[in-house]
Amino acid sequence: MTDRKTTENKLLTEEEIVSDVQNDFSRRRAARRAFEAQWQLNTNFALGNQHCSIDALGEVTDDGRDYFWQERESFNHIASIVETRLAKLNRVRPVMSVRPASGDDGDIKTAKAASKILASASAALNLDSVLSDGAVWSELTGSVFYKIGWNENGGAKVGSIDGEPVFEGDVKIEVCPPYELYPDELTRSSVSDCRSLIHARVVDVDDIESAYSVRVPPDGEVRVVAPAMFSDGGGLSLSGAAQGVAAQGTSSGALVIERYTLPSKAKPQGELAVVAGGRLLYYGGLPYINGENQTRTFPFVKQDAIKRAGCFFGQSMVERAIPIQRAYNAVKNRKHEFLNRIAMGVLTVEDGSVDLDNLAAEGLSPGKIIVYRQGGTPPRLMNPGDVPSDFAAEEDRLLNEFIAVSGVSEIMRSSSVPSSATSGVALQLLIEQDDTRLSVTAEIVRQAAREIGRHILRLYKQFASRPRLTKFVGENGEVELMSFTASDIGCDDVVFDTENELSSTLAMRQNTVFELLKSGLLYDGDGRLNEETRYRILDTLGYGGWESKTDERAVHIKRADKENLSVCSGGKIEVCELDEHELHIARHTRFALTDSNFGGRRGGAAREKLLAHIREHKQYKETESGTERQ
Repeated sequence: MTDRKTTENKLLTEEEIVSDVQNDFSRRRAARRAFEAQWQLNTNFALGNQHCSIDALGEVTDDGRDYFWQERESFNHIASIVETRLAKLNRVRPVMSVRPASGDDGDIKTAKAASKILASASAALNLDSVLSDGAVWSELTGSVFYKIGWNENGGAKVGSIDGEPVFEGDVKIEVCPPYELYPDELTRSSVSDCRSLIHARVVDVDDIESAYSVRVPPDGEVRVVAPAMFSDGGGLSLSGAAQGVAAQGTSSGALVIERYTLPSKAKPQGELAVVAGGRLLYYGGLPYINGENQTRTFPFVKQDAIKRAGCFFGQSMVERAIPIQRAYNAVKNRKHEFLNRIAMGVLTVEDGSVDLDNLAAEGLSPGKIIVYRQGGTPPRLMNPGDVPSDFAAEEDRLLNEFIAVSGVSEIMRSSSVPSSATSGVALQLLIEQDDTRLSVTAEIVRQAAREIGRHILRLYKQFASRPRLTKFVGENGEVELMSFTASDIGCDDVVFDTENELSSTLAMRQNTVFELLKSGLLYDGDGRLNEETRYRILDTLGYGGWESKTDERAVHIKRADKENLSVCSGGKIEVCELDEHELHIARHTRFALTDSNFGGRRGGAAREKLLAHIREHKQYKETESGTERQ
């Protein structure tokens, strides 16, 4: 009897949680409806469906024609603006590293290890492609979100339990459009300012059962993130059940609502409630220790196109350009209507003098014989006049407004050099001015990439309990393997190794290298260019990989660096008669003089081992020199 009451109370508690989450989601969805309409309008204009607007009910509807003969073409300049901005933003791919917590040798070593782990994870997760996908959404809607979580079925296979494979797990990143995120208050400026956050998306019912071992009924409609598309025949409006998740649907998916709540005094680990199909799939604390100082927080990173003060969602450049695009379409269409009147003419006909049906069907075709009533007035064309010059002047003014509002000039959009720019310096200044306004958005992308890097390291710190292998590219361009565990990640202070890519382009860096070569600043005291400097110059010019494969000295450098790392890990190193001893001595000496390379209890022994190895190289070198003298 007692067990039955306990079960009933538990079911009642679950029902209350489900009801609370669903009611909270409905409230947030209603509060955010105006933003959704604007996002759909932005997407329609970017795709060329530009004869639509938001009605009094807050829904996107087709404007329709005032007259059957009215021109309704779209002369899409917004698409070229978005494409140009995306082309620029896709160049923003910062190189990141981890800054040590202190100058201690142990902190420096763990920071180097974390940098390699971060570089390897970024390549494995294809972070460049993730940022490119996110930039598309942020440019269309004004905001995009990255969800960084842990995939238990990712990584390498480590065994099996009852015939089911077991994996080591790995980080996963999902691009979440703003349609899927619902803050507790729209006045929050960032994700960290929210007390709770809802992530609502459509998931296939089979995937829900695989993840939560619960079979939920599919919804009557699938709700997918897709703008309403319009044509001359009318529009596709959203149903009441789909409002808030922008939707059209099949019957194979269900809406999954995840509500994240930050830790509080009553709930030190926070709260995560997952609801779908009226069932409670999960209820407990926040799963990830992904905040600063080992705290639990939201697994989301926000990226805006243009920040909007005092608002959770950012603003898109498309939103600013829509009024200009509407005016430009109106001017062009009215101009074409005027030209049609001039080309086809407007006939005046005396009533009853001609066959109007025949004249309306065939018009005034060349060689046509018109029979009109004797004594009547023959048909004649009205004088249409000339196209007013105001049309051309207004068209030019609107094109200039596109540039002023978007910050994307004709140099970037049409890839053409203005006739006023007669020198390379002048052209470079114009290009830099074009990048000035876009650099604000570029810096937001860089900050989002850095925050993603911090989340990645914190998840590995939490879940990488057993040793795992990772591949990374070494300083000389060679792929290397490294084994690590969570204890090797002692810091997550991610910093940038590169400047803003829009303010420091490859062409600018290459030009700087040539200027330094001309000035002689890269040459040594003997006026020569040493091999290490030469290798770095070729790497800057984009030929570092070619140099590392063809230059014999580069191969010796790699071998010497491998021996340095092998000494620190307790490995065995030997002098080979094929070694270029002078180069090896220089690389080993440089490594031995860096104290941070020999931390820990075995650091002294490793240093002595390396010094003995240097002495062997010197003995080989003296022996070879004596042989040459004889």
